[in-house]
Amino acid sequence: MIQSKEDYIYYLEADRLSLGKTEKTPPFFGDEIWKFERLLRKIEYYKNCKTGFFSNVYLFFLKWKFHNLSVKLGYHIDSNVCGPGLALHWHLVGIHGAAKIGANCLIQSGVNIGTKAGESSFVPKIGDNVYIGPGAKIFGDITIADGIAIGANAVVNKSFLEPGISIGGIPAKKISDKGSEGLVIKGTELADALL
Repeated sequence: MIQSKEDYIYYLEADRLSLGKTEKTPPFFGDEIWKFERLLRKIEYYKNCKTGFFSNVYLFFLKWKFHNLSVKLGYHIDSNVCGPGLALHWHLVGIHGAAKIGANCLIQSGVNIGTKAGESSFVPKIGDNVYIGPGAKIFGDITIADGIAIGANAVVNKSFLEPGISIGGIPAKKISDKGSEGLVIKGTELADALL
């Protein structure tokens, strides 16, 4: 969670590197996903670190802008949910506001991370360096260990505590010992080396 200006800068840099960007800022036209992630981090910074009338007015403006971009991209992602090094792919990603996602997670299109029906307080906790394939559904009071790769269209409704494995299927089960190595860019490690 962003708790200072230094955290804010670190999250921006880790996200940029996880997205594989070489430029320091997004281009004026295009690259809405990167702009979305930067706006998410700015909201987290203002929400967690800034107080006062003008900061609150600016935060309201940022949230309005964020809502519009979320609708355009098909995202539903709340602030203070995703760790540094987030890499999103285009369209239809929904993450419950109480879920916790670790560092360097790559989330493909069509992913839904939420709760079982009627259990709004039981949400997933996802570790670091996790790859989540297109169309995966992850729900319930479960834990996903570090370095796991979740296959396309998997339905994950139980915990997987063994790190560095691949899971897939409906319902999900262990399918290999490969894990997410080579699938995610570890933006936090790259940012640590640069900052």
